[in-house]
Amino acid sequence: MSIQFPNVMADVLATRRHLHQFPEIGLSEFKTSDYVADRLQALGYAVTRGLAGTGVVATLRHGDSPRSIGIRADFDALPILEETGLDYASKVPGVMHACGHDGHTAMLLGAAQILAERRNFDGTIHLIFQPAEENFGGARLMIEDGLFEKFPCDAVFALHNDPDIAFGHIAVREGPIMAAIDECKITVNGRGGHGAEPQSTADPIVCGASIIMALQTIVSRNIHPLDPSVITVGGFHAGAASNVIPERAEMVLSIRSFDAKVRDQLEQRIRAVAEGQAASYGMGVTIDYQRGYNATINHKAETDFVRDLAVSFAGADKVFDLPRPMMGSEDFAYMLTERPGSYFFLGTKRTESDPPLHHPRYDFNDDVLPIGTTFWVELAERYLQAS
Repeated sequence: MSIQFPNVMADVLATRRHLHQFPEIGLSEFKTSDYVADRLQALGYAVTRGLAGTGVVATLRHGDSPRSIGIRADFDALPILEETGLDYASKVPGVMHACGHDGHTAMLLGAAQILAERRNFDGTIHLIFQPAEENFGGARLMIEDGLFEKFPCDAVFALHNDPDIAFGHIAVREGPIMAAIDECKITVNGRGGHGAEPQSTADPIVCGASIIMALQTIVSRNIHPLDPSVITVGGFHAGAASNVIPERAEMVLSIRSFDAKVRDQLEQRIRAVAEGQAASYGMGVTIDYQRGYNATINHKAETDFVRDLAVSFAGADKVFDLPRPMMGSEDFAYMLTERPGSYFFLGTKRTESDPPLHHPRYDFNDDVLPIGTTFWVELAERYLQAS
């Protein structure tokens, strides 16, 4: 693995730690957007702002080839109180970069500097700095604002750091790599009363508990065993006192899948199970079912390109195909629906006890910054290879 450009890497590290100190939640990344845009303008890029509110697209053209490439980095943070104790920890209470988007942005900004200095390509590079990956579908919003009409891309690429993958290793996968996600809120409408006289009430807690247990049968008994899917009840809220039966109980679900037909079947069964269980207790439910991100589906040619480049860049011993897709979700899925491309992982593991993504003690591994930065340079230059 040949890591070059040491003069740039100090700036990449400083950028990462600056961004980490000043995190912003999705669709509110105003200072982050200003910072990124100012850096890119100083490098000579044509900078367009305002897609999805805070999104930034930087364009660099060289030569006369009509070919073009898009590379995406996300830059939103999470509503988590940081517990790392680092000297560059978040200065914004209750908000932190707990998913490494600060590192993603720093690496792409570093690559932007190198690409602008070298201009060792023939075509057009669009660097896409995207807001709101975590919750609000910033990729979809940028597309709705005309991303690919304004910035045509023959292919698009994105990476994510992964503290569960060996340091410096690159994981790819053709086809499905990340799951679709839907969310559901089920409210059981009961009849409250005194805890000493349950016969005079319709207890939504008992009904809700029955719904939760019955939901566990959907994946195990209704979905084909070879169709990956997950239903997680992440919250159950009802009542506040031991001697009061409440009027309502609420539960919130996260639903993951890959196949569109399975996705529909999961929704149908969740609705039927919740309504049927409630009816058996003499109660009703209201169901708010929201479709979220689609499954992230990589294209073959672009994934083959990433794999081949990664082998020449890092060595065959550091590149592997994921044996199965991950059940997490990613809104880069929307970009891959509009344009061919590939999404892959860069390993950042330090030890077996590394805090995972979205943990209050997670910290992006800065040692990987030179690897990701250099890989983006090589990917862009190889894809738009000058004759």
